[in-house]
Amino acid sequence: MPTVGLIRDDLFARLGKEYSQEEFELLCFEFGIELDDVTSEYEAAKDMGVEGKALENLSKDVVYRIDVPANRYDLLCMEGMVRALRIFQGLEPSPTYKKVKGSIEMIVDTSSTEKAKRPFVVCAVLRGVSFEDPKIYNSFIDLQEKLHQNICRRRTLVAIGTHDLDTLKPPFLYKGDAPDAIEFVPLTENVNKLFKGKALMDHYRTSPQVKHLKPYANIIAGNDVYPVIYDAQKTVLSLPPVINGRHSRIQPSTKNVFIECTATDETKANVVCDTVCAMFSEYCDFTVETVQVKYTTSITAPQFIKIKETPLLSTRTCQANIETIRGTIGLNDEHLPTDQILELCAKMQLSPGTFTDDGTSIQVTVPCTRSDILHAVDIIEDVAIAYGYNNVPEPLPQGATVGAPQPLNCFCDLLRDEIARAGYTEILTHGLCRENENYTLLRRKNDNALNAAVTLLNPASEDFEVVRTTLLVGAFKTLQHNKAQAIKDGLRLFEVSDIVLRDASCDVGAKNDRRLVATYTGSSAGFEILHGLLDRVMALASIGSGSIDFYAASKISGVSYSIKPGNDPVFFPGRAADIILTQENLEPQIIGSLGIVHPDVLSNFDLDYPTSALELRLEPIFILSSPSAKQDLFD
Repeated sequence: MPTVGLIRDDLFARLGKEYSQEEFELLCFEFGIELDDVTSEYEAAKDMGVEGKALENLSKDVVYRIDVPANRYDLLCMEGMVRALRIFQGLEPSPTYKKVKGSIEMIVDTSSTEKAKRPFVVCAVLRGVSFEDPKIYNSFIDLQEKLHQNICRRRTLVAIGTHDLDTLKPPFLYKGDAPDAIEFVPLTENVNKLFKGKALMDHYRTSPQVKHLKPYANIIAGNDVYPVIYDAQKTVLSLPPVINGRHSRIQPSTKNVFIECTATDETKANVVCDTVCAMFSEYCDFTVETVQVKYTTSITAPQFIKIKETPLLSTRTCQANIETIRGTIGLNDEHLPTDQILELCAKMQLSPGTFTDDGTSIQVTVPCTRSDILHAVDIIEDVAIAYGYNNVPEPLPQGATVGAPQPLNCFCDLLRDEIARAGYTEILTHGLCRENENYTLLRRKNDNALNAAVTLLNPASEDFEVVRTTLLVGAFKTLQHNKAQAIKDGLRLFEVSDIVLRDASCDVGAKNDRRLVATYTGSSAGFEILHGLLDRVMALASIGSGSIDFYAASKISGVSYSIKPGNDPVFFPGRAADIILTQENLEPQIIGSLGIVHPDVLSNFDLDYPTSALELRLEPIFILSSPSAKQDLFD
């Protein structure tokens, strides 16, 4: 969840009212945001250990740090936050954003921008903006940085460039150019020091003074061509997604701003450009000048294959059923009259609104700033916020229900108790892991559709790339980080938890599978110790071994288990076994594996001692366990 830092006195002045901290916290709660911290530049630096003269020039102005929803890009700056809160309180109406057609053109050379792997650009012009107030300038820069970290995914999807238009000569050209053909003074340099493209990327990747730009330099450093924007005089505006040129930098004297957003995702580029324009167009009567973006395959003999006028600043409509709104929130027509619904939508900037012809639904206008409105449920959520969660009545339930644990969970709780009594220590590991941990480090191949892992689209870290398909990863990583534990008498670990497997027959394309993993580490591998644990688990489920008197050992007629040589690459050849569950009149099924861990796997996880491991599916065992065993769970 992004956090926005706003100077309290400036915030209150723009809101037109002084609030106590408690009053402002209540306003934030009612609007669906949260006041996370009250601090200042001075106090924040002291908390980080800064001392002496370094504190002298830091501001002591009180700063409110506010947590906002990750998809509310319009709340990431002072202008958007104040506007939204004033509209929410009924102090001002939602603004109407106006576009005027401009004469500026941006020519895009598609043949080279595709090689630069950044094929799209969206542009706009704001005229008459003043940055003489440093607070406005800081807010303008901070919004861009917040967007870069959020929807732009650290500039990998979209990179924003803003320029003083009066220092440039249109039309502009966006193309991919050879690194050594690009030469300009970057924004980071205080002197007129020219850099060629390749030398600049090397500088940003190695110099400690500009280490904050290293992640962005890495995005294009390996490309044969770099994306670059020139004006008509061959002046470099920017080298996206890394740095702007110093020549066209925004200064206090800037009046006319040229905005360009280069992107790998055109939809997100439009959202980003619309957001920046909508937030700061309040300083120019909510008016934005458009730019003609013309795509061509050749800049020497241009034949435009596509022409787009940006920014879009488009509105759209979205419908929601009135009874669904009431029912979802928990209100009736007395609590929420039909006419009030449109008034509540207007408080959340969803206006103007009307009723459909049959009168059963509302249709609201979604402005360009509310890209988070995707479905009727988003309208319902906004109506609930505007109505006030504290105002929703809390009636007693009409029926009585009795809660109870899921039977499978009861079965697993019993197993946990019994395995712990057998001398094993329970562990709880993360459900996400690296892809190579799930496959390569276990000597397994990711070539089986049944074994394919669910992959995260935008993982927060490379440590959380996939959802695990085995519990062995967590067990081995636990052993790796607990080498100080004594293994003289053997170190026994176990976990009962879920893994996730892809399954096209499920509505979400994947399913959970409850499993048991156990490991034994000692001076010897201890295969027989885990075999004994397997026998104990099966005895608890009243399932007998096929290696002894089949029916005498089992309370369940016609059900048994056995082990046979296996070939799981996790285990040492000849020291691996598959666990087979057999039922009369049915094909035997493999429900787990057991063996001595292969030395390569031990080395991959940096384990020093011989280890045996057991992994077992629990749901087939639970389903087949005898009625008497199930009854024991609830006694």
